[in-house]
Order: sequence, then structure tokens, then C-alpha cells
Amino acid sequence: MKIWITRHGQTNLNKAHLMQGRTDEPLNETGIRQARQARKNIPDVTFDKVYASPLCRAVETASIIGAVDTKDITIDPRIIETDFGRFERKKYTTMGLPMIFFWMLPWIIPAPKTVETIPSMKERTASFLEDVIADGRKNGYENILVTCHGGIMRVLSGYMLGKKSGLMWYPKPHNCEIRVFDADPGQHRMLGDYRLS
Repeated sequence: MKIWITRHGQTNLNKAHLMQGRTDEPLNETGIRQARQARKNIPDVTFDKVYASPLCRAVETASIIGAVDTKDITIDPRIIETDFGRFERKKYTTMGLPMIFFWMLPWIIPAPKTVETIPSMKERTASFLEDVIADGRKNGYENILVTCHGGIMRVLSGYMLGKKSGLMWYPKPHNCEIRVFDADPGQHRMLGDYRLS
């Protein structure tokens, strides 16, 4: 069984280099094009199940890449983006050193007050993936799409690779980058990475 994990397409907040956590921002025209191109990069894949974060940018992306109607997407709040608290919608360059250093080295630097912690992200994403994998095995699924966000994709990837820190923080996931993982028992590993050219 393969799990395909992707980040949503570009939004106007991404374009403006603003922190975008729980703000429910739709894809912009570039983001829609990115999702369509990502789908073209994997033309022969049929997904047995498609999951998305509750935020509309993830649902829109899941519909395009998964080639499914939005009503057929399973929404799961456990893969919503990190809660950035008081840093939400702040420019990357004006967040202040505690937040900048946390987002650069989250396995060393603690989360500033009002920001979701790494243990919180790890707990909810591990719970999600355990359920997804169990359901996929039970139903004999071959391909599962998970559409989420940059911060959460790093934690999901870390889980799938069995990273000691629980994170695959670098390289940073790009909009509509797709990482493919083998989820068979004892075989968790990354099989490929589709990035937009």
C-alpha cells in the first residue's frame, strides 16, 4: 500500500509570505494550476481513498490531485495546519527570533507561547496515520492520498520514515509537492518525490 502525502497549492497568503496556519484561505490561480500540474505528473494513479485537512485550500487541492468530487473526500481535523497563535498572518521576516528559531529548529527550540507544540503535532498526526494505515489494510487499498500543509507534512513524513525526532523537517515541502511512502508492514520508506518544475 502506498500513501501519497501532498501539500496544498499556493494561496494569496503564501504569495505574500505570511504565516498561514488555521486561516481558511482558498487557492489562488497559481495554486489551482499547481494542483492540476501535480495531477498530470501522476496520470495513471487511482486513489482508493482521499483525505484532506478541513481547510479549503487542502480540500480544493485534494479534489484536483485525487480526481474526486469534494463530497468523496474524507475530512480529518488531525491533519489541519499547525496553530501559529499570535503569529498567524505575520510576515516571515517580522515574527521575532523565538518564532524564527523555533520554525528553523523545532526539535531543539521550544514553541513560543500560543504556538502549537511539536509533541501536539506528533500525537495527532501519528493517531491519524495509524488509523489510515489500519483502514487501508482492512480494505485492501493500494493508493491513499493525504492532502495537508507544510508544517504537518513534515511531521507525517517523519512518522512514515520512523525518524527518531518524529520529523522530516528538511527539505521544506513545496506547494503541491507529493511524497510517496510504502506503508506495508516493516517497509515504511519513501518511494518517490514529485515536485513541480
